[in-house]
Amino acid sequence: MIPVVTLVGPLKDRDSWSAVGHCPIEKTMAVVGTKSAMLIMREAYYGTTRFDDFAQRVGITNAAASARLTELVDAGLLTKRPYREPGKRTRHEYVLTQAGTDLMPVVWAMFEWGLRYLEDTRLRLTHLGCGAEARVEIRCADDHVVPPDELGIKLGRRRGDGMVPA
Repeated sequence: MIPVVTLVGPLKDRDSWSAVGHCPIEKTMAVVGTKSAMLIMREAYYGTTRFDDFAQRVGITNAAASARLTELVDAGLLTKRPYREPGKRTRHEYVLTQAGTDLMPVVWAMFEWGLRYLEDTRLRLTHLGCGAEARVEIRCADDHVVPPDELGIKLGRRRGDGMVPA
């Protein structure tokens, strides 16, 4: 059985409102909705910082790498830091910001889904502390694990540190 997310409050009547332009999924996809953007984020998490390394490890052209890196910097997921090798001109490396680090559970959820449903996925997420396989899960603010059939969506208004009920 496929779990269903429960919409509550003003969201319950789907004919009276539209999520278009307001949905966090839609807005996030506008930032990282390309394959190359997600793979650049993966590489940044793995420690890649140099332009040429991103292009090579993601398997994209320099033009595509330049466009994606610019988009990710503009979105605040990566930041540029100057560096200079002896005898060379100053260049920039790209490093994760806090927002970029906070996006990584999305990347790991995709990783976990791929392990479960796609063939030839030999990589595993593991806890370096004990060696056990790691997994992505949803927890509420009171630290309870939230199974999919107990997940709901409420309409809220934005507050500096999160959402508050409308």
